[in-house]
Amino acid sequence: MTMTNNYLHFWCLAVAIFLATAHAQAQPPVHHSRIGETMTAQGGVLTITNVGKKQNFDWRDTDTRDEDVFSPKSVNFHPDGSKYYVNSLEGCATVVYDRETNQKLKVISHRHASGEGPLWNTPSGIYRFTHYPNGQQRAFSGKPVEATFSHGGRYLWVPYYRRTFDLNAQDPSAIAIIDTRVDSIVRLMETGPLPKMITCSHDNTLIAVTHWGNNTIGLIDITAADPKQWHHLPYVVVDHELKLDFSLTHEVNRDAHSGLLLRGTVFTPDDRYLLVGCMGGGGIAVIDMKPEPRYVGKIGGISNARHLIINHGYLYASVNAAGLVQRVPLDSVISAIEHRQGSAISLRGWQVCKVGGGARTIEASPSGRYVFAACNSASALYVVDTERMRAIGQITVDSYPVGLDISQDGRFLVVTSQARSGHGGNAVNLYRVDYADLLEAKAYHENLASMTTTPPDSIQVAPDSNEPSSSTGGWWQWLSDNALVAGTIAGIIALLLAGWLFVKR
Repeated sequence: MTMTNNYLHFWCLAVAIFLATAHAQAQPPVHHSRIGETMTAQGGVLTITNVGKKQNFDWRDTDTRDEDVFSPKSVNFHPDGSKYYVNSLEGCATVVYDRETNQKLKVISHRHASGEGPLWNTPSGIYRFTHYPNGQQRAFSGKPVEATFSHGGRYLWVPYYRRTFDLNAQDPSAIAIIDTRVDSIVRLMETGPLPKMITCSHDNTLIAVTHWGNNTIGLIDITAADPKQWHHLPYVVVDHELKLDFSLTHEVNRDAHSGLLLRGTVFTPDDRYLLVGCMGGGGIAVIDMKPEPRYVGKIGGISNARHLIINHGYLYASVNAAGLVQRVPLDSVISAIEHRQGSAISLRGWQVCKVGGGARTIEASPSGRYVFAACNSASALYVVDTERMRAIGQITVDSYPVGLDISQDGRFLVVTSQARSGHGGNAVNLYRVDYADLLEAKAYHENLASMTTTPPDSIQVAPDSNEPSSSTGGWWQWLSDNALVAGTIAGIIALLLAGWLFVKR
């Protein structure tokens, strides 16, 4: 009986250890991409090749190591295609790279001695410090999240997730305005709490800043020729403004505790409506901009929408948790808004395409034939054929991708991979896209002719480096990237060995 109980206790312990390890393994495994890796989509319609990389996870790879790549959140190609900007969230910097050579051009620091000074616009009085009474005078670092261009690419607007002293993002954050001719900050303005997405109206008169932190959307009038005259307009509330009263000493997960989790933001082509994805509350919020900006309701038929784009007559959305790309004709969206009943906007006809888990940023090719999606938990870049709304290819990227942008000519993609709980991330990958179909080639040449700077057709591809430089280095990299897997295997072997010795005893 005692022997039976010993067996039972041993195997209960083994099962408990296995289940605990399995729970730890819920974090998706870490993957890395390499320069030279390539993927050809179904039907050979396009090929994607990794032609450049910056990383800050492997000190041995000196060719690609860049210490300024620290939790890269987003990326933006300059409209002329000559360079791209990477927002390193935890590095509190925007890093500028040359597209042709992939060399670093500049690091724009977001560390400030005060919230006042000659770079700062006059406070609007709209966004007030209530938890940090001296917040206006405090030194801080800004955590850059997303970005948008205005004035044809002359200015790049970069909102800060929060000021570093504001532990739980309850008071005003800020936004940096970069003059891309010199790649330096030329103006700073306050924003609401926890701004994330930002976009510019097509007529170049308004900047919309989506405040993830409290269900509001900030608006900035940029009609004046002098940036010093740009000013805030009253913000718009979606449903209700979240009251913020979190701890000043204990951190709260504000990525989760922020109401509707407003994210993807886009103006309709005529600038009549502003559409904002509600990752936490379901649907897409609609702001009617005429005659005065006001929230009018939510579009149904979609939930957990993370990123929105409008392209060639369609509204596209990435659905994060389910790993989907959805689209619906823009005409149907406008019609549904105009025929709404109260604040409920009924919209049918969504087309759905399954991509990888954690679909984050999406962008379309110049012709609109293809949509590219950065899929976070899948650690992959997916390609969607929009004619059939079907995934036709994928290529591995460094875990865990969040940001993505495509050059105006459609020939290059940049994907940023942000770390997750200390795993993966800290990488930026540059991909070349070669199209086979004539429609995309035509769109490419049309865009090329409209650009102020013509990029080269290609850049030198480094030799394939799939094989590690040595067997020792390869094993060390695998173990560092897959510590939980290795630990699980070792634990199971140890348990089996202990069980065998126990029986032999």
